[in-house]
Amino acid sequence: MNTLAHANPHIARRVDSARLGRLAIASLHAELACAPKPGLVTPFDSGSHDDMDAGTFLRSLFALRHYFTAIASAGADDAPFAALRAHGLAAEHAMLRATGGINTHRGAIFSLGLLVAAAARCRRQQGHAAPAAQVCLAVQHWADDFAAAPLDASSPGQRARLHHGVPGVREQAAAGYPVLRDLAVPTLRHALHSGLPRDAALCQTLMQLVAQVDDLNLLHRGGADGLAWAQQQARSFLAGGGAFTPGWQARLHALGEGFVARRLSPGGSADLLACAWFLLQQEGA
Repeated sequence: MNTLAHANPHIARRVDSARLGRLAIASLHAELACAPKPGLVTPFDSGSHDDMDAGTFLRSLFALRHYFTAIASAGADDAPFAALRAHGLAAEHAMLRATGGINTHRGAIFSLGLLVAAAARCRRQQGHAAPAAQVCLAVQHWADDFAAAPLDASSPGQRARLHHGVPGVREQAAAGYPVLRDLAVPTLRHALHSGLPRDAALCQTLMQLVAQVDDLNLLHRGGADGLAWAQQQARSFLAGGGAFTPGWQARLHALGEGFVARRLSPGGSADLLACAWFLLQQEGA
């Protein structure tokens, strides 16, 4: 932090908010750039998607570039959830305008937005970056409010959640994101500390998520059978050593052909992967 920012707490908060906003966008870009990812959009292919490609995602990220800074500022100011929700709704409209109505980042707008706000609020209270697990738990500060906020019952994710009786992103957030605290962040941290390059560590973490999460995108596209098939494929990849073994990219690419043939896409897991990367990066920022 520069001297001026250190001397003026308002400037310091703006600097921190801008830094967290950039980290959030960079985390979503890291998820996009990571390859191979079964069924998901990468810079090299569109996976199981006919209506979007990497360019669609980049237009969305450009449209969202101010959202994460704004919601970080709101979190640092201890704004009520209504203010955070207003930022999220405006971001969703900006995304849809940029993509021609295609939903690229709705889940990330909610989950990553809450985590960015929580990280900023922790920094304001403590004067330094908080550990990833603490940031996840800090989201519970707004739990009563977002649990009571209106839901879009027509969205594919909500329809799948209700039909299959599995928790969605709101339930995960209200619980302090245990899937991030107990699975994604520890997996990613271990992979990086073990010397895996970023993309390998991200792919390893993604497949752990696919193996263990009831991904609403998989349920929407493939039903319970599609989810079970995807989870079994991910478990087989991990049982064979995952990204820690030579030739893992070819194995994961071949596995991805099966996802594409079945039109399966673990988009919920991809959102959680971006959140996990953000949580680790903000610890050192």
